[in-house]
Amino acid sequence: MTEEVVNALSVDGLSYSYRLLRQPTQQIEPVLILGGLLQGKDGWEHFEEPVLPLTSLITIDLPGSGKADPIRPEQGMDTLCQAVEQVLDDLSIVSVNLFGYSYGSAIGFAFAQRHPHRVARLLLGGVPVEVTSRQLDIWRTAATRVADGRPEEFVELTLNLWLCQDERRFVRHRRLARRYVKRLLTHAVANTSHGFTILNRAATEGMQPSGELRGVPALVFCGEHDTVSAPEKQRAFAANVEDCRFLTIAECDHWLPFERSQDVVDLVVRFFTDQPVEGAIHAARPEPRAQPQVRAEPAMR
Repeated sequence: MTEEVVNALSVDGLSYSYRLLRQPTQQIEPVLILGGLLQGKDGWEHFEEPVLPLTSLITIDLPGSGKADPIRPEQGMDTLCQAVEQVLDDLSIVSVNLFGYSYGSAIGFAFAQRHPHRVARLLLGGVPVEVTSRQLDIWRTAATRVADGRPEEFVELTLNLWLCQDERRFVRHRRLARRYVKRLLTHAVANTSHGFTILNRAATEGMQPSGELRGVPALVFCGEHDTVSAPEKQRAFAANVEDCRFLTIAECDHWLPFERSQDVVDLVVRFFTDQPVEGAIHAARPEPRAQPQVRAEPAMR
């Protein structure tokens, strides 16, 4: 029988919490999910049914997300990685299968760089590799709307930045995704005192993942129409990760966990159980396994 554990911790003066659904008989290492800026520990119910027969499931309200304390200006990735490490220590877990998406992928990658022995497999999606000057200009324009007391305009500008606007490109559940993201943004700005601060910091303070990673089997995937982080940039990022594969997924943009939710769940289960991922998602486009960039030409095609 699955046991639920919710526990509060603190790191560097910040309160945060995690949720564990414990599977007594585990076939693989526990699965840890780190989501995007607007996602907390309670938004991953659709992973429970496929994951729990295999292993335990851990989700976290990291500082700055969910109901956790907002992260302070002087705090950054070191604090967030320490928070993740404390969760594993609190549960006496040696290593996990780590799935990070969007902002969570940056944290997951940084954690794996610092503690590779604690990550059995690393799955990263929608990796925010680069904020372009155009994106930054649009974001700054949107940010002025918040300062001027026009949050509705901020939300609309941000939606146009985060979602594929090219109607010639087919995106599954496009209108539903827009309504979903709009609701998340509106709540973050209107109902969370630090919601905009978190979004602004992620966009402007260079929290993008960088550097190499060795010794951890990895897979990077993204939507073929991702406008937050271009697929070619994510492909190049994957080429710097040893023993890493790269996968683009058709008919979706940055919000593919919503647009193709069941397919993403299937991909997570397949990768963490060492099954072939090439057939996991209909119309996915797998690419050759990458090696470190000096010998990664096949992954860059």
